[in-house]
Order: sequence, then structure tokens, then C-alpha cells
Amino acid sequence: MSNIPMTVAGAESLQAELKRLKSEDRPRIIQAIADAREHGDLKENAEYHAAREQQSFCEGRIQEIESKLSNAQVIDVTKIQNNGKVIFGATVTVFNTASEEEVTYRIVGDDEADIKKNLISVNSPLARGLIGKEVDDSALVNTPGGEVEYEVVKVEYL
Repeated sequence: MSNIPMTVAGAESLQAELKRLKSEDRPRIIQAIADAREHGDLKENAEYHAAREQQSFCEGRIQEIESKLSNAQVIDVTKIQNNGKVIFGATVTVFNTASEEEVTYRIVGDDEADIKKNLISVNSPLARGLIGKEVDDSALVNTPGGEVEYEVVKVEYL
């Protein structure tokens, strides 16, 4: 795995989740396993098997987050001089020429993407079409519904 681009907020979110998993979830699951062991026969102990399954998911998620953080290239776009170009981490206002709608998106890493919050993955077709563009540039983006033309209205490094 090479460098994974991530915003500062994305890295902080993963670190907070990792801290919660290690300091709250892991001890709670270990206690649940210990409690379930006290009930006797482990072969037919549903609480024990459920707790072990939770432990497996928790440990897997811890490993996944640690791997992502170790390979993360945290990019703080606020420390970069705004030259008007669309880059990773930029907040971009675009005008959809077909629907005549103006929408603002922030280009973020895969783990941070949430279309409901207008956070789009750097690997999405829209972000790939916008990267490198400047204000007043047009971008043709291949979408499942066909090609859509977007005009870059504003680029901010927030």
C-alpha cells in the first residue's frame, strides 16, 4: 500500500476511532468474554461466541485503522497557497450546466467521503475530472447517466 491521501480532519477522525476502540471497546469485549467463560461449557455458550466475534471485528478494525494511518499522507490544504487550482482537500463550487445547479464539494480521501455532507472521494469520477482545473474551467465528467459538464465557479482552500 502506498501513500493514502487524507485531510487533517480525516486523520483526526480515524485517530479518535482508534483511541475509542482501544480504550473503551476492547476492554468491554474482554470483560464480556471473561463473564461468558464463567457460565461454563464454551461449546454451547452463545454469549461467549458473540463476544469472541465482536473481539475479532474490533481487532480487525484496529489493524485496518493503524495500517491506514501509517500509510497516510496527511494534507493540510490551509497551509498551501491558493493558486486557484482544484487540488486534494480543496472546497470547490461547481455549476452543472445540464441541471443548472450550483453545488459545493470538498475533495477528500476515500475513508472520509460522504456525499450527504458533500465530501467526495478523490477517486470519484467528479473529483478526477475537477483536479487541476481552475475557476471558469469546464470539466466533462463521465457519470452512470452519461457525460455531464461542470464549470468551476470557486476554489477555496479551507
